[in-house]
Amino acid sequence: MPIAIAALSLILLMIAAYRGMSVIVMAPLLAMLAVLLTDPAAVPAAFSGLFMEKAASFLKLYFPVFLLGALFGKLVEISGFSRAIVTAVIGFIGAGRAIPAIMIVTALLTYGGVSVFVAVFAVYPFAAEMFRRADIPKRLIPATIGLGALTFTMDALPGTPQIQNIIPASFFGTTAWAAPILGLIGSACIITAGLAYLGWRRRSLMAVGEGYGAPGDLVNEPDQQDAGATIHPLIALLPLLVVGVGNLLLTMAIPRWAGGEAVTLALPGMVDPVSVQVAQMAALWAVEGALLLGIGTILLFAFRPVAQRFADGSKTAVGGALLAGMNTAVEYGFGAVIAALPGFLMVKEALRAIPNPLVNEAITVTSLAGITGSASGGLSIALAAMADQFAAAGDAAGIPREVLHRVASMASGGMDSLPHNGAVITLLAVTGLTHRQAYKDIFALTVIKTMTVFVVIAVYYLTGLV
Repeated sequence: MPIAIAALSLILLMIAAYRGMSVIVMAPLLAMLAVLLTDPAAVPAAFSGLFMEKAASFLKLYFPVFLLGALFGKLVEISGFSRAIVTAVIGFIGAGRAIPAIMIVTALLTYGGVSVFVAVFAVYPFAAEMFRRADIPKRLIPATIGLGALTFTMDALPGTPQIQNIIPASFFGTTAWAAPILGLIGSACIITAGLAYLGWRRRSLMAVGEGYGAPGDLVNEPDQQDAGATIHPLIALLPLLVVGVGNLLLTMAIPRWAGGEAVTLALPGMVDPVSVQVAQMAALWAVEGALLLGIGTILLFAFRPVAQRFADGSKTAVGGALLAGMNTAVEYGFGAVIAALPGFLMVKEALRAIPNPLVNEAITVTSLAGITGSASGGLSIALAAMADQFAAAGDAAGIPREVLHRVASMASGGMDSLPHNGAVITLLAVTGLTHRQAYKDIFALTVIKTMTVFVVIAVYYLTGLV
């Protein structure tokens, strides 16, 4: 019965998200339904002390990133920089290669340390312009951005700074560069299969006459700016480079500037001083600082066109950031409630019975990521509870800790991207599409990504490569 309650709540949320209902409304309702069926007396405390606490903590940490990312993306659009870059890219590689071009741009951003959410805001104006010019169906934009941001650069490529590749290091004593050969093989599989699928989907949709879409039927469309034609593409590309390089430099510099593990704030008007842990906040501060540098770079080179439309553009950006941030925050709260239920604990314990160490780890991590709707959440829960078991079984079988790291990291980005995943909902909200329109192609990437984990496991057992 406990498992059925957790499963019912999860399935209902996925159905609600797919049918276009607001997860901001449905996530708390369905989370509390699960608590009600488990322990009716716990509903008020679960809502205020768990669901809202987790949602608020998420917004406290990440809303500035959503806001600055949305503003950066909007300024890239209204400055004409997006059109300048798209014009240059089309002239260089041709309009027919819009899908791999957008994947590469997104991958460069995320591998450079830009968060997935920021990459969505930053790349969407380019993607919309390129897809419009090539008359590629707009419904493929989320999957194209997802291929660059939510798959191989998130957890497969060795050295990626995304959190899904960092979490296993603290449990297995490894580094972000763990199992580089297996990571590269997995990345190659994902890229090849993903591009092949999206190419097939493009041909299939266009064969039945579907193009980018009629202007009146499209939502959240970036404005078309003629000014982009007069901007040199290298200048237009500069803000993206500033964000990527600035993020890297600030990530290294902020801990040194802080001069310790914590920063204490004690202003004259404060009753009690506030202490902030640098290690927990440095990555976020770096991203926020890099985005501010990117915004400053746009203003430096395109102040006049931006100033003319900043008022309306900033309102649009704030609205997008609020929607995306709240969508993801309530998903975070929902996952926390489900993870606290007896049914979730029973599933976690049942997964311990899988005999093969790598298969056990992969299935456990990807299952918990799917249940919570979060790659990092599922990975953290799985490793916090079972990392010692995975390590002991791996040591007994002669499996290097680096392989355990890479398998766990890649598995976290498998079934996490179900319809209730926060990044998926954000991606659809930013692009103005619904689950019904675009989720099918995102799910295809989910299948590819999940299968690739087991390909990597097979490669290791067949070759011993690490």
